Amino acid sequence: MARETAINVLTYNIHKGYCSGNRRFVLDAIRERITETGADIVFLQEVHGRAEKSEARRRRFSYPDQPHFEYLAEQVWPHYAYARNAIYRKGDHGNAILSNYPILAWENIDVSIFPRSSRSILHGVIHLPQSDVRLHALCVHLGLLEQERKEQLQALAQRIEDHVPHDEPMILAGDFNDWRRRAERHLQLSLEMEELFVTLQGRHARTFPVWAPLFPVDRIYFRGLTPIACERLGEGHWRDLSDHAALLGRFEINRPKAPKR
Repeated sequence: MARETAINVLTYNIHKGYCSGNRRFVLDAIRERITETGADIVFLQEVHGRAEKSEARRRRFSYPDQPHFEYLAEQVWPHYAYARNAIYRKGDHGNAILSNYPILAWENIDVSIFPRSSRSILHGVIHLPQSDVRLHALCVHLGLLEQERKEQLQALAQRIEDHVPHDEPMILAGDFNDWRRRAERHLQLSLEMEELFVTLQGRHARTFPVWAPLFPVDRIYFRGLTPIACERLGEGHWRDLSDHAALLGRFEINRPKAPKR
């Protein structure tokens, strides 16, 4: 029996809609796969907002005419937020959150350290009507260099400390590029967050590269929720898509405590 107070979440670095070798544009297949998961909230990284292509290239690769996050959300997730990370002459890409539930507010926080490595935190506040609580959803894509990740993790921890009340549930998901597992000191010890796969399976899920996953760079952290299940999606048709595996999680929403009389 499905739990009325449970939510499914997915995080996925979609590699700008291309397959792992950049030979094929596979946004159609990505939309089909993520729709099949039944995720209520989707955290996306490396998704295009604007992407100018020639008419010949559009026909060849079947590029959608609309922003890619809108194309992915179409007819499935009525609510979404998009935050540009990288902006260039013919387009931009960044993080996106797709949601079955209303997004009450969202903000993009620039945590770029170097000019050529644009990074940000997309912080959305989602209303979960089945339990009448506010869920904080933070989608991140951190830098490749350890020094920039260190500063970005500090900024992320400060954002959570300043803007996420401790009695409101939170999910922090995305591509941390943290193969050395340094994020725990900032998130678990100081902010009392847990990582879904570590909690349920004893270790981080290895997600990159998808054809021979060695590095646990993609994560789902949480606070104020009860974890139920988790799954790494990197086999079968998923291997033909992005260079990252996707992560799927299921949580029970903790009902707010009744005020004391």
